[in-house]
Amino acid sequence: MRRPRTRVHGGRMNDEFGSVLPAGRTECLEPDPRSHEGYHRLYVLNGRLRVVLGEQDLVLAADEVVEFDTHLPHWFGNADEPPAELLAILGPRGERFHIRGALPA
Repeated sequence: MRRPRTRVHGGRMNDEFGSVLPAGRTECLEPDPRSHEGYHRLYVLNGRLRVVLGEQDLVLAADEVVEFDTHLPHWFGNADEPPAELLAILGPRGERFHIRGALPA
């Protein structure tokens, strides 16, 4: 399920969508990484997300995020039996999140 939403932040447009990946592991699937224009952020809300970035194969848990230039070949899918829910934000190439303040120790 995707709930797309386009927003303009400081004159720049971002596409935001929520997605629920169906139950079932993807570890047995052969990833098919793709590349395209933009900069992607994936935030895991619930479950676990398998993310392939170039040669790296990562598994993210709830409350973890990954951010990358989409020219890097990438693919993502569910990493566990329960469904995985994520928030994805796709922005213009070169646009990165700006973090303000200090993170808690």
